[in-house]
Parts: sequence; structure tokens; C-alpha cells
Amino acid sequence: MRAPRLLAAALLLAAAAACSSSDSGSESADSTTVTLVTHESFAVSDAVLASFQKQSGLTVKILRSGDAGAVVNKAVLSKGNPQGDVLFGVDNTFLSRAVGAGVFAPYEPTGVGNVPTALQQGTDGKATAVDYGDVCVNYDKAWFTKKGITPPASYADLIKPQYKNLLVVENPATSSPGLAFVLGSIAVEGDGGWKPYWEKLKANGALVVDGWEEAYQQRFTVGSQGKGDRPLVVSYASSPPAEVVYAEKKPKDAPSGVVTDTCFRQVEYAGLLDGAANPTGGKKLLDFLLSPAFQNDVPLQMFVWPSVTGTALPAEFTKYAALPTKPLTLPADQITKNREAWIDEWTQTVLR
Repeated sequence: MRAPRLLAAALLLAAAAACSSSDSGSESADSTTVTLVTHESFAVSDAVLASFQKQSGLTVKILRSGDAGAVVNKAVLSKGNPQGDVLFGVDNTFLSRAVGAGVFAPYEPTGVGNVPTALQQGTDGKATAVDYGDVCVNYDKAWFTKKGITPPASYADLIKPQYKNLLVVENPATSSPGLAFVLGSIAVEGDGGWKPYWEKLKANGALVVDGWEEAYQQRFTVGSQGKGDRPLVVSYASSPPAEVVYAEKKPKDAPSGVVTDTCFRQVEYAGLLDGAANPTGGKKLLDFLLSPAFQNDVPLQMFVWPSVTGTALPAEFTKYAALPTKPLTLPADQITKNREAWIDEWTQTVLR
């Protein structure tokens, strides 16, 4: 999914780097070392990782390589001579490219039978869904209450006059949530309607920035602690619990809400890299990613939902996170076929 994906991505990066891991080196040194290639937002608690290393006898090296798109691009370029043994973090917007390019070797981890079939579509037995989340419009509850304006409820609402100059979005060419939001508009408006929709959104004052961090932490009124001027932002369905968990003074309620009808589903996958120096260790690591220990750790480490059915969620998720009943989706092969053209068309429509 991607790369900066949540508020937690920025807050957890330094802590995650303290794990028993390394961000340098290109491949496993021996059979006791396994290298995980992933994006900058990957996080696992020290205790959970240490327990796996002790139980397996493996030392896990974590090689972070930018956002999800950058991770996939490097994996394709290094096909057959990969940087590591396992790749984690390719999402459904890039899955078919990775699978089609032969990046992964076939392997279905222990526990994959407990992952819903819907999350496994397009994997061809070469990648496994580890977590999922939703990119959605978030809104500042207090701002809308103070102004006496009802928050938007859909893509269609965002082009109405009462929401003029209120929304900040990310550029899909440089941001994973930005791309997901564009894909959501295509799912809603269709091939013939999404570009006219963006023309109207632009005319209604939507602000475009390069990435999530600038959008959420600098321009969004909640994430910027009131310094920003935009009470609507493209972020995540799990941003509200992150706001609660990392608040210096715990609020009684999450300060932001989620427009669930704008949510586009992102699924993150992991797979054994073809040509891995330590395929045996890589398989054990993939088994670990579906284990109860790791799956239980996912929500408050990366602020996404665990893929394994029946995994218990922490109270912060059940109380504050939004899980849309009908998230927007597009087939992975359709995304792969049209991604670059859609980004070019969006750029011509919105930025020029």
C-alpha cells in the first residue's frame, strides 16, 4: 500500500528502525540471515520480531526502499538477483505488475487458508495478502460543527459550492493515497466521467500537494494542529485512531471523521523473491507474517487491518476506525494496464 500511508507512518519510522534490523546490505549473508525488502512505513514491535528470531534461529534484516511504487520498481529491475529474500508492501495498484514481471517465486505460507479469498485475487499463488486498509476523505469534526456545515458524504458532494476551497489531495504521480483517490473517482465516475469530475473538483478549489505528509500534517486542520486551512484531506480510514493513540492528551473522541463512501480499498502483499539467497528462511518469514503474533501486532504498528480472519482488533480500532461496508475497488489488471495513462490524463486535466 504504500508508502507514506498514515499518520503512524511518520510517527513510527524512527521507532521501527530500532528493531533488530538493518537498512543496508543487498542480500542474505548466510542461512541464518533473512532479508525483508519493504517500504518506509513497515513497522513491527521489538518484542514480536525478537520472539520470531529466537524461535526460528534467524536474524531478520529489514531493507527499506522508499514507497510501494519504488519497492516494486527496484524489484522488477533486480529480478533474478533480488535485494533480499522476501518483499513486503506491494499493494493492489502494483500487484499485477510484480506478479507479471516474475518478481515472486511460488509459495503459499502456512495460514493462507485463513485469508479471505477476495484479498487473494490476482496473486497467482505467488503473493499473500498480509493487511488491508482504505484511502478515504477525512474531515475535521470540530471545524464543520463550528461552521454549521454538514460534512460531505460522497465524491459527488466534494464538488458542491459549500465545500469550495476545503479539500487537499495528493498528486497521484508522487503519492500512493493520491493514486488511490484517483482510482476511487474512476470506480465511481467511470471511464467517461472521471476527468470531467476532476475538472469540477479543480474548479471547486481542491488543492494538490505532492504527498500525504504535506497534505495531512501541514494543510489539514487536524493534522497541523490548527495551522492548516483545509478541513478535508485524502488520508485513511484508520487515521482517526492514530490521532487518538499518539495524542499527548488523550481526547474523548477522535478529532477527525471518515467519509466512508469515498474509501478505496488497498491490500498489501508479501512474497518470496525469485532468486532469493535464503529461500528457506524467506518461507519461514512469510509464515511469520501470517502468524497470530504478527497479525495481532499489525493494527497499532502500521494502522491497517490484519488479513487473517478472526484476528482480534485493539479497542482503539473498534472504537475509532472506520471500515466501509462496500469499499471502492478496481481489478488489478485494469489498474496495471491503465495506471500510467490515467496519471498522465489526470496531470493534463488538473495541473495544466
